[in-house]
Parts: sequence; C-alpha cells; structure tokens
Amino acid sequence: MAPTILFMGSAGFAVPALEALARTGYRIALVLSQPPRPAGRGMSEKRTPVHEAALRLGLPVETPATLKDPDVQARLRALGPDLAIVAAYGLLLPEAVLAIPPLGCLNLHASLLPRWRGAAPIQRAIMAGDTVTGVCLMRMEKGLDTGPVYACRTTPIGPRETAGALHDRLAALAAELLLAELPAIVAGTAVPTPQPAEGVCYAAKIGPEDQRLDFRKSAVELDRQIRALSPAPGAWCLARGERLIVLEAEPVEVPAGAPGAIVGLPLVVACGRGALALRRVQRAGRRPMGAEELQRGFPLPLGSRLD
Repeated sequence: MAPTILFMGSAGFAVPALEALARTGYRIALVLSQPPRPAGRGMSEKRTPVHEAALRLGLPVETPATLKDPDVQARLRALGPDLAIVAAYGLLLPEAVLAIPPLGCLNLHASLLPRWRGAAPIQRAIMAGDTVTGVCLMRMEKGLDTGPVYACRTTPIGPRETAGALHDRLAALAAELLLAELPAIVAGTAVPTPQPAEGVCYAAKIGPEDQRLDFRKSAVELDRQIRALSPAPGAWCLARGERLIVLEAEPVEVPAGAPGAIVGLPLVVACGRGALALRRVQRAGRRPMGAEELQRGFPLPLGSRLD
C-alpha cells in the first residue's frame, strides 16, 4: 500500500521533488507551503513556487503561518501521514510535528552534510570556492540540519557556474535522489548514518552585508561573490552614486590600478589583486544589459571609480 505523504516546501528548489512524487503515483495527502506575501510594484499577494505547483498538479495545499499552532498540529495528525518530505520550506518544524509521521520527516538539503548546514548552502559553497557539492536526504531531528543521512549525490561546481544554474541542477538531483531512496525508507530497510562531527560549517542566510562589492578584495573573491548572488539578490556597487547590480563578471589580467578604478573598456575594474571584467549589469529599475550597452547610455570612462 502506498504511504500517505505530507509535502512541505516553499521555494523553487522543492518543485522538482513534488512533481516527481506526483508523477510516480505517491499519495500526497497535503502540501504545506509558506503563506502568500506581497511582492512586485503593486505589492499583490504572490504564492510560493511550491504553492503554484501544487495547484497545477491538483494537490490540496494549505499555508499556515506557523506549525506551532496546536490546531494546525491536530489537523496534520488527523491526516494520518506515514512520512513527511521537507524541502526548502522555510518554517521551523516543532518536535510535536516531527513526531507525527511514524516513518519520520525527511529533508532534502542542498549540500554535502555536515558541510553547509543552514539557510544558504548553494550561495555559501560558491562564495567559499568549493569545487564539489551535492544533495543529501536526511531524517530530521531537533537540531539545524543535524539529522542522520540516508544518502547523498555529488556534483562538481562549474568554474563559471552561478547560484541560479547550480540551484536548478541540485533541485533536479534532489528529486532523483528522493525517488531512488524512498522505496527502501518506506519498506523500513534503509538505515540513516549519523553525520560526522568533523567538517561541520554553517551557511548563514544571505543578508545585505553580503551583497556590497568591496574592490579591495581579490578579483577571484569578487567573482565568487557575484556568481553566488546571481541572478538574485545580486551583488552591487555604486557607479556615479547609483546602485549597479553586477550579474556576470570574470577575472582578467590587466595593468594594475587603484581598487575600484576602471582600467579597461568596456568595464574592467581594478581589484585588490587582479581585475574584474563586468560582463552583465543592471541599473536600478532597469533591465539587465551588457557592459557595452551600459557605456552607451551611462558612460563610465577610464579612470572613473566604482565604490
């Protein structure tokens, strides 16, 4: 008999897993996602990607603001789920919720645990210069991404790969991993392995302090920062006093200059070590554009400075 599943997810990373479960005939009793929030210029209510996917798949979906509410917990118990699958949900699961499914709550996490536990594993891996990452399927417990791991899949991080591209690859890999491991977990034959105590590090949530480019750093560090934040929320600097988001850049060899000075055209910026060619940028309220197009409408001559 097919297990009864609760699926909990919000961000786009979780959508391929939800689609894979629905496609292969697993019984999804309920999808939980974060509530719609105001977004865009009109600040109209916007559903999460998982909410939209659930509606598209004809699955029941609810959006509680918290899982600490006893009424919400009673509702989940009444469904009689065998297990819960959690991916990029963004809400804390209290111990009372973790205890509801007899087969446990499984989490798809976008790193090779115990490296990069926490909120932003994809971005932090790129910022740190990691060359390999992956996805893990673990059994959740009270701690932050500390639970024992059923299985992992690894993949290289491309030298020019952005967080957006890596996110999409890892999301697809997570869906494959889930489908491969779920039969043994449901059958009770899979035994998760405790995470090692060595190699633990945390992927803190991306904040405003992570987005500002400091050209006193090396070109390699700044390139990683830009790729880690592309396409969103975007790394930025000031050009002629205006915020300029840098979506794509590449370290290049050019004559040295003061950090932040434009030392080559169309848009090559000196760094603390090396230089960075800004390939694709975006002015506030404008569409993304190449460096040459920017220079035509917003000139930044040799010797001018980005801060």
